[in-house]
Amino acid sequence: MSREITLEALLKGCADDSFDDGIRIDTELEPLAGAGAPVKPAVYEGGKYQTDRRWQAPRDPESTPTELTSVIVIDNVPSQANRLEDALRQHRETTGIPEFVLDLSKLTGLPAHLPKQLSSLQFPHRNADAYLRDARLDGQDFLKTPCGKALFAATPKACGALVEWFPQSLLYGFWQSHLGKKRANTKHARAWVSEIIGWQPASVETKNMGLKGDPLNLTTGKDDMDVTSNKDDRAKWDIGERKDVEGGQTDKLSEIGHGQVPFMREQENRPLPAAAVSFARVTQCATVSFAQLRRVSLGAGAASADAAVRALLVALGLHAHQLAFSRGFALRSGGELRPKERAVTWLGDGGDAPCDLGDAEATLALLQEAKTHVQSLQVSLGGWDQAPKILTPKDNLDKAIKSTWPGAGG
Repeated sequence: MSREITLEALLKGCADDSFDDGIRIDTELEPLAGAGAPVKPAVYEGGKYQTDRRWQAPRDPESTPTELTSVIVIDNVPSQANRLEDALRQHRETTGIPEFVLDLSKLTGLPAHLPKQLSSLQFPHRNADAYLRDARLDGQDFLKTPCGKALFAATPKACGALVEWFPQSLLYGFWQSHLGKKRANTKHARAWVSEIIGWQPASVETKNMGLKGDPLNLTTGKDDMDVTSNKDDRAKWDIGERKDVEGGQTDKLSEIGHGQVPFMREQENRPLPAAAVSFARVTQCATVSFAQLRRVSLGAGAASADAAVRALLVALGLHAHQLAFSRGFALRSGGELRPKERAVTWLGDGGDAPCDLGDAEATLALLQEAKTHVQSLQVSLGGWDQAPKILTPKDNLDKAIKSTWPGAGG
């Protein structure tokens, strides 16, 4: 019989005197096109995948030997954390998670592809992010506001402000490295770790090849070099060496979108892009560590309140996982996957036990129950279930944005 993940179980498992270790979620994933169909892993500098060799745990302990096998990390730990946070952002209306919003709407000339708002659930460094440091709240330097002072002084051992305003930081980790060597450099390792792995790749050398067509097959002649363009604004170009093209430089017709040429040619500094890969298996493993969460404390000596906050964080993580990965999801173009089989395991003091996680409604109910319990212990959840706090860029950030995007204006 599966063990039910209840608030009572989380409170007991996260207590200071508990010997429970955490929860693990193992999921077998399948491409939309079926088992063995190509999946696009993340690609890094130089057109490379994150490759590794790992011990593959036996699925049948009695008959399948553990073996060392080649893998490609399809989606790594930091990327998974970002996806979980974005799922919480998209469902903020039901989760009630706190949010700051950096409003850039007064920069009316920002290019259309850039966001007009940045959510704190999108900040690269969470509560330690430079966008938060370089913002104003109600016209005041955020660092000087009561909220800002509390947040930037918070640590895992005195985490009240983080529980109120950045609970995701206590779950997915942070490093306060943008305030300078003489100021706080607080670190907190992630308690939630998730990763998607492709086992036994059919190839690690597959490349994308193709031909960019042109119905008129335009050309300027030898080497296709007789063009002057502004490489920052390619709406400005002309044939030949033209001094009247503002910011003009020698260019190729193919670089401004004309001509019939192979795309992404193999060059010394620009290799052909890595393509999707066929795998024997694709799996996701997600864990939440109670040991890491026991480092989280309100610092007031109230063990019951500490356990309640930790249980809230676990419930938040479980719900985020359900929102992001309990149905088909798209990592990137060519990276669409769906869950086929899932095993949830309570890693307990008395032995591991299968768990019933339920659906997203069940994890949401658990999250709401955990919030209510925390509040019953007189622990403030200041930013929860409130409208987002609106931030604006300070002058230095405003200048940096306008310097990067001269047309931003505003």
